[in-house]
Amino acid sequence: MLPNDHKGAAPEGAVAAPGRETGYARAERASLADLLSEAGPDRPTLCTGWTTHDLVAHLVTRERVPYAAPGLVVPALHGVTERAERATGQAHSFPDLVEMFRSGPPRWNPARIRRFDDATNTNEFYVHYADVDRARPGFTSREVDPAIRTRIWSALRLLARSGYRGTDAEIVAERTDTHERRVLRRGGPTVVIAGLPEELLLHAFGRRSVAQVELRGDPTAVATF
Repeated sequence: MLPNDHKGAAPEGAVAAPGRETGYARAERASLADLLSEAGPDRPTLCTGWTTHDLVAHLVTRERVPYAAPGLVVPALHGVTERAERATGQAHSFPDLVEMFRSGPPRWNPARIRRFDDATNTNEFYVHYADVDRARPGFTSREVDPAIRTRIWSALRLLARSGYRGTDAEIVAERTDTHERRVLRRGGPTVVIAGLPEELLLHAFGRRSVAQVELRGDPTAVATF
């Protein structure tokens, strides 16, 4: 829940969570743009075959090339999206792509509206931040705004539908900070995936080698993850 609109001065030393003032997706966008700029164009990512240049070309294409959007969700059209991403990457230098991404979507894109932006991009940008950051050995988990953590947890059931589509197990997510549980998928033998919401998100999005989670339950089902 967002804080009330109190107008008084903040206590000395207090730091406002940036997402609560500017939008959660915008805060994640700024963090990801900073990380990309620091990394440079040639760093490997967790996206197989993609460098940081490829990743930011994907992000810019996703927001600025309308005909490429269907291929993000429809496998038969994925080739169209890939060609658009390559064209974007070839047409712009890495620094220009980072600044295009940092500046946000064009005026016609609904993500210019904060509520829509938060709903569609907060989780996307968090995962892509991890794609860059956690591709390095010895990464340190970043601090996550508790409000963003709550948003991730609220959206996890919907986001997990495609991530666990290939399993027959019943998937139960468990928050290790509050011990709340949520069934992500109904099915056969139960697998409990325990971790912080952002780690559960990474696991559901296929970043399983770096997601800091614990798997419990039916040994045969657990072995499939």
